[in-house]
Amino acid sequence: MTTRGGFSSRLGFIAAAAGSAVGLGNIWQFPYVAGQNGGAAFLIIYVFWIFLIGFPIMLGEITLGRSAQSNPYGAYKKYGGKAWGLVGLFGILSGIMILSFYNVVSGWAFGYFLETAFGNLLEENDFSSFFGEYVADYSDNLWFSFGFMAITAVIVLQGVKKGIEGSAKILMPALFFLLLGIIVYGLTLPGAIEGVKFYLLPNFSLINAETIYSALGQAFFSLSLGMGGLITYGSYLSKQENILSSASLVVIADTMVAFLAGLMIFPLVFSQGQSPSEGPGLVFVALPGIFQAMGPVLGKIVGSSFFLLLCFAALTSTISLLEVAVAYLIDERKWSRRRAVSLMALVIFFIGIPSMLGYGAIQSLTSFTFYEGTSKSFMDLVQDIFSVIALPLGGFLLSVFIATRWTTAKFSDEISQGAKNYKGSFMEGFLNIMIKFICPVVLGLMFILTLLQKFFNIQLF
Repeated sequence: MTTRGGFSSRLGFIAAAAGSAVGLGNIWQFPYVAGQNGGAAFLIIYVFWIFLIGFPIMLGEITLGRSAQSNPYGAYKKYGGKAWGLVGLFGILSGIMILSFYNVVSGWAFGYFLETAFGNLLEENDFSSFFGEYVADYSDNLWFSFGFMAITAVIVLQGVKKGIEGSAKILMPALFFLLLGIIVYGLTLPGAIEGVKFYLLPNFSLINAETIYSALGQAFFSLSLGMGGLITYGSYLSKQENILSSASLVVIADTMVAFLAGLMIFPLVFSQGQSPSEGPGLVFVALPGIFQAMGPVLGKIVGSSFFLLLCFAALTSTISLLEVAVAYLIDERKWSRRRAVSLMALVIFFIGIPSMLGYGAIQSLTSFTFYEGTSKSFMDLVQDIFSVIALPLGGFLLSVFIATRWTTAKFSDEISQGAKNYKGSFMEGFLNIMIKFICPVVLGLMFILTLLQKFFNIQLF
């Protein structure tokens, strides 16, 4: 390995890469999207997209990073020239902007953990109004978001082995432990079995174009693809690592967390007669009422455990998002890690302030017309541009880059260094077909459809 640092073990990489993928998209977003799209029917299509599209793109990112031993900009530039290097820069910019609002939501989760742990949240009567007032009160959120960014920076400052890998080995098992603990409790509640049925017994009549499209978007978002995070992590891998099996385990771990999140949420929701299609407010509006119904002691324990789980999931992602920008400054600008981490953490925190103020604190940031017929908050706008639209575009460009510039032959050669029986196997043929033909078509269509819906208000489903 170079002086850039590297993972000390295969387990360390898998834990860190899984942590990069696992985040609010799994714990917060997956359950409410599944609830809005039919539960079990959505789950089946989601898993299909994960392995058909998500796995090849993930493997493409990790493989490109390891081959180039560089950040996204350096990797694209090394094999495609400066023009392709711009694709890497766009991925880095996307990661910076995603982290800017992601850190705000992480601050909300931390604030809700404290409010629940001290019992204040569970004394409320109107959780919807409480959430609106809470996110509009920037005084506390400013400190919570700053604290979350500071914790992220301290971990990334420790480097790849001690910081990223070391924290992942603690946070990922803790996350699974908390998930399983809440699941076990939830399954004992009256009416919980109805939630399990909704989640695990598919009603295929509920499948439509919207379900298929939403499942694809959730699959891509939950794996944190398209912004270069796994290119960066791949660059810290040794040439002896079997990245085929490692990527498989990362995908399985990420999918398992999303699956368990649904198994945690829906029994709780159905036990209290709540609607599974509550939407984005499911975590911050519907669940506190469920915790309140458990009683002052048990509700405080289960509720605070849940929001602590949300914080852990968020932290594993904020670490990887910050590392992408830091790796660029270290590789390309020759900055020290201390200087790169300190500057980027502060810059990203300040970039996130408009998103924080755009939830009720400042009206002009809370609701403004971006295009005729559309009204968004500043955070919604940033999320639409740099997450919902930029990520599938990044995945599309990665597959095109591998197919046309780096070539699938070099892609296969890099994989085969650690996977001895890969060359000539069914898996090689499958991945080459996915990267060259299927992924560009599917992700290209996803990008176009999302662009039409988000910015031109053309509803196709």
